[in-house]
Amino acid sequence: MKQADSMTIIIDTREQRPWTFGGALRIEHATLPAGDYSIAGFESVVAIERKSLDDFVQSVTWERGRFLRECERLRSYELKTILVEAGVPDVWAHHYRSKTMPQAVIASALAIEQDYGISTTWAGSRESAEKIAALILSRFHRKRAEVRDAR
Repeated sequence: MKQADSMTIIIDTREQRPWTFGGALRIEHATLPAGDYSIAGFESVVAIERKSLDDFVQSVTWERGRFLRECERLRSYELKTILVEAGVPDVWAHHYRSKTMPQAVIASALAIEQDYGISTTWAGSRESAEKIAALILSRFHRKRAEVRDAR
């Protein structure tokens, strides 16, 4: 069996609309120290924070203090990303409920990357975000297995 086949994705128990990964990957639910998705055995070094566009905008405006505390917890993680289920064109087109200007939303994403080292991946859709998350987690797991197997 390949090492990637044995990967288990951990989904935070507080995640309200969890991805299912099409049933192709093993998943478990547990309380994560930060983020919404991780890999079993790497919960304190790998985190994906899933956001719908409305949720992301709310996180960088009305809930900014709480969200930046989450970013602070993620700062030391080896792999961390915010995965938005929308694209940058959706931001520019103001396809969200808040009155926040699109420039402010984009600027917030860039500030989080510069201040906390956490990239924002604009996936374009929920389906695309789920596929990207699977690729991110699988690659990390595979690379770790290669390092371990080389020893």
